[in-house]
Amino acid sequence: MNFKPLKVILSVEGVRIRVHVSPRSKRAEVSGYDEWKKALLVKVRSPPEGGKANREVEKLLSEFFNARVEIVSGHRSRDKQAVVYGLTEKDVYDRIKGV
Repeated sequence: MNFKPLKVILSVEGVRIRVHVSPRSKRAEVSGYDEWKKALLVKVRSPPEGGKANREVEKLLSEFFNARVEIVSGHRSRDKQAVVYGLTEKDVYDRIKGV
């Protein structure tokens, strides 16, 4: 798999990645990596209302990376950008390879 999430913004801030979200799914999971969009594919059960899906995405990705994750853009879109705190770019790549 040849993938490249967005580059590290600042070493203090963390690694910024692209995420494509499918709300109202049957299962909540990190389901793969889209090489064309260069985005991690995430399915959540919550509806995209009142930030419920965004909170579920942050929780799911935090568990996936075992690190704090925050959505920083795309709050009202399926295509989002999130920052993974406390990991290096290599750590993030290695974890995504396992999907």
